[in-house]
Amino acid sequence: MRKSITSRAALLSIVVAALLFFALHVRALPQDGPESQSGDRRAIEQVLREQQEAWNAGDIEKFVGGYWRSPELTFSGSGGVERGWDGVLARYKRRYATREEMGRLDFSGLEFRFLGTDAALVLGRWHLARPPKNDAGGVFSLVLQRFPEGWRIIHDHTSEVAGKN
Repeated sequence: MRKSITSRAALLSIVVAALLFFALHVRALPQDGPESQSGDRRAIEQVLREQQEAWNAGDIEKFVGGYWRSPELTFSGSGGVERGWDGVLARYKRRYATREEMGRLDFSGLEFRFLGTDAALVLGRWHLARPPKNDAGGVFSLVLQRFPEGWRIIHDHTSEVAGKN
């Protein structure tokens, strides 16, 4: 009988210790509430604003600065999948070789979904005003990750939507 009581007391002690550890650990986790997401949303919007400004100034390299500078970066579009920061930069330079082809970029309709404290999904629309050429536009989905230097795009899926520009 005594052995049973001792075993139960030991088990109860372990359970209580585990619960205390769990409770303290959960309280120490960073908060992922509306207030922190609001700041993260503003930081991501700033990345996109800086990209838009760089594009409209004709600076593709600065535009690509919003992407993760890594060989693991991915870009998916109608031309297939491009891998790595250097590959994405080369793709943009090939596709938009002149200021006329670049046009004037505008992002709109941004929707944010936070996937944790250090990752976010952003959906939106893009539009290139390119007179006298035809305008272009479409949709994009971006996966961003927080790094020590700030939020960076780690995956971009951009599609042109014909006739919806």
